[in-house]
Amino acid sequence: MLKELKQIVVDAEKAFAEAADERAVEDARVAFLGRKGRLTLATGGMKTLDPSDRPAAGKALNEAKKKLAALLEEAKKRVAESGAKAKSAGIDVTLPGRQRRLGAKHPVTAMIDDCVAIFRRLGFIVAEGPELESVFNNFDALNTPSDHPSRDPRDTFYLADGRLLRTQTSPVQIRVMMSQKPPVRIVAPGRCFRRDTPDATHSMNFHQIEGLYVDRDVSLADLKSVLEAFAREMFGEKAAIRMRPHFFPFTEPSVECDFTCVMCAGKGCSICKNSGWLEIAGAGMVDPAVLEAVGYDPEEWTGFAFGMGIERLAMIKHGVSDIRYFYENDIRFLRQFR
Repeated sequence: MLKELKQIVVDAEKAFAEAADERAVEDARVAFLGRKGRLTLATGGMKTLDPSDRPAAGKALNEAKKKLAALLEEAKKRVAESGAKAKSAGIDVTLPGRQRRLGAKHPVTAMIDDCVAIFRRLGFIVAEGPELESVFNNFDALNTPSDHPSRDPRDTFYLADGRLLRTQTSPVQIRVMMSQKPPVRIVAPGRCFRRDTPDATHSMNFHQIEGLYVDRDVSLADLKSVLEAFAREMFGEKAAIRMRPHFFPFTEPSVECDFTCVMCAGKGCSICKNSGWLEIAGAGMVDPAVLEAVGYDPEEWTGFAFGMGIERLAMIKHGVSDIRYFYENDIRFLRQFR
């Protein structure tokens, strides 16, 4: 055994001396000091020795362990020093430092944050809900007729269990109203899904932010004041709005809300089709049938609701011509919003 330990030390000295990098040093360590290394296996042979030979063998074994440990530390230090010299040899200390590129919020996320910040200042709080919804919350409670085109499987993503991917963030309004008594003053930003054919202005996956205010004596004038304040905060003090009659199943009366075209400041251009206006939001007074569906007395409570597309707001604000740019992950495009 003494002869074997002496040979292990000799072989270890050669292996550690020849190790030129960290990987080679680690391989040598495993070969001699690992769980199945040569020194470890030699230690297991102690029990087969004659009791009178064990003291001398134990002493030699301890000396071999110390020697190999010293060889290992020496090799590690030598490799580390040689690596540091190699790295420093190629450095020009007169060169300016390299600054790491900082990431930034995605333009859609940034637009959601901007919208939420504006509505918070107007007294609204943020409410959220699941993207996987029930037919009741997405259609029935919102007074959507059973034969309405939006219910068609060609327009909506249905699951086998009867649930669906929400087509709007309006179900969040239903969830909030069913869980608390008036007054309610919320905005609900989130992702929506529809079976649209992707083009420059449509996507199967998009974002909306919807608002709801329910209280006593809420009027269309309150709705107009909120949207007007939002328009000025988002697009500048000169921004104005106009409301046009429209129809939505869940509001009555319903309006389409246009904002002053930010490209031409209302003078008329190709973007706004020379009208000076851009369609931004759908809105109206909450239909009494919706209030009844959530257990509110429409004789006591009134309210307004509005909804607008986040991507459309971002396209208008930043002059983006195609909604698909937001989802192609082209770094050249996204860097413009840092």
